[in-house]
Amino acid sequence: MPGPDLKNLGDGLKRMGNIRIPGGWKWIVAIIVLFWLASGIYTVDPGEVGVVQRFGAYDRTTGPGPHYHIPFPVESVQIPNVSEIRKIEVGYRTLGQKADGNYQYTVVPEEALVLTGDENIIDVQVITQYQIGDPVDWLFRVQNPNETVKAATEAALREVIGNKTIDSALTTGKLEIQNTTKELLQSILDRYKTGITVVAVQLQDVHPPQDVVDAFKDVASAQEDKNREINEAEAYRNDLLPKARGQAAAIVNDAQAYAEMVTRKAKGEGDRFLAVLGEYDKAKDITRERMYIEAMESVFSNPKLEKVIISEDALKQSVPYLPLLERK
Repeated sequence: MPGPDLKNLGDGLKRMGNIRIPGGWKWIVAIIVLFWLASGIYTVDPGEVGVVQRFGAYDRTTGPGPHYHIPFPVESVQIPNVSEIRKIEVGYRTLGQKADGNYQYTVVPEEALVLTGDENIIDVQVITQYQIGDPVDWLFRVQNPNETVKAATEAALREVIGNKTIDSALTTGKLEIQNTTKELLQSILDRYKTGITVVAVQLQDVHPPQDVVDAFKDVASAQEDKNREINEAEAYRNDLLPKARGQAAAIVNDAQAYAEMVTRKAKGEGDRFLAVLGEYDKAKDITRERMYIEAMESVFSNPKLEKVIISEDALKQSVPYLPLLERK
């Protein structure tokens, strides 16, 4: 392949150098200045803000729409997306999506292993979601926002779980851990004026380390058995106590009713006796005779009593007999 004709190329450049432009260099300068001025036009989309710097220092913030700034090197603009929800993974990393549609993960032990308040170790994997709250602080006070959020999340999570027992962290205390970690994380980021707003802290997985997971399963199973037996005992107690209270109340009521009946009966008999005594004092013989007749009437009118009637002459000839050895 023949090389380029250097002689013809040189002649062509000489001819271009001899071309005369009307107005000379002024037109060239005007075009350059026009393009330089046009470079100051910029557009901010919805969900974004424009942060304008003048000679490197913050000057102003602009909202969505077309805007203009003095071109570089006088002013420059950065346009961060303040509506985007960013995500940081702590304790694990997402490697990518597999062919079956599921995601593949890898554990980061130096981030995942956390010490609880009762000196046990658990494996914690968490996601922190955040967005830009103050774009000025975000741009000028934080050099690496993602690393800052990850480090602050680790610190907050370790402090919160360090005040919890392992049973609480593995079972009922997860929601409280999430909320407390979010509040503490936000306070840390605000203290350093990062301009970051924490949207959510979500525990993805909390479990014992793999080396002792079988032992923890046995403990969890025993705990479940314990809770089941406690629930059964409480159910039995809840069924038995109301019945016992009802029976006790019924016995007390019966006793009170019987006491009231006996008291009233005794009072009535006492009143009757006093009434009879008053009549007896007035006419002793007549009253005694009347009491005897009433007693006999009560005896003879009782059908359950066996009665033998004998005359006075027969009574004189009879031998008294008391059957002491008979038993009924």
